[in-house]
Amino acid sequence: MEFNALVKKLKPVLKRIAYKLNTRHSFFNEEDLFQECLLHLWLEFNAGTLTDKTDSYILQGCYFHLKNYIRVAQDKKNPISLDVLSGDEETSLEEILLTDKNMPEFEYVEGRILVEKMLNNGLTPREKEFLGFCLQGLTIREIGAKMGISHVRVLSLKDNIRKKYRVFEAELHG
Repeated sequence: MEFNALVKKLKPVLKRIAYKLNTRHSFFNEEDLFQECLLHLWLEFNAGTLTDKTDSYILQGCYFHLKNYIRVAQDKKNPISLDVLSGDEETSLEEILLTDKNMPEFEYVEGRILVEKMLNNGLTPREKEFLGFCLQGLTIREIGAKMGISHVRVLSLKDNIRKKYRVFEAELHG
């Protein structure tokens, strides 16, 4: 069998495998996983290891290859927390964002007012929880899983925070 015919026959199942694994490991794009699977198939096909193998065997090999690929990539993933960028775990995000040696004093004060207003009056408890997870380096899907909501709702929280920030900034400068 030629490679293109093999891919055409297995493509729907390979796409489902990539989709299934992508929902568990959201730092990959579904298409990236599918392409990695095709690369694996191409290498195996050229090496001649797929000769006389059943479709089930080939698909299982692709599934395990992708799981291993994800595991290796996940082990290399190194999320950073903005709370510890300065190397001092006692330093808060607010201090990191607002500490700039070249910033004029009035800009620093305006920044502090904006942060205080956002944290004390502007954000719902859910939005504050979302920001905490963002600072831990979690992805949108991981945040959704931790909060027990869909990733679409997480994106909505993110947009709400962005809108509130713009309103508070306009009020401060208006």
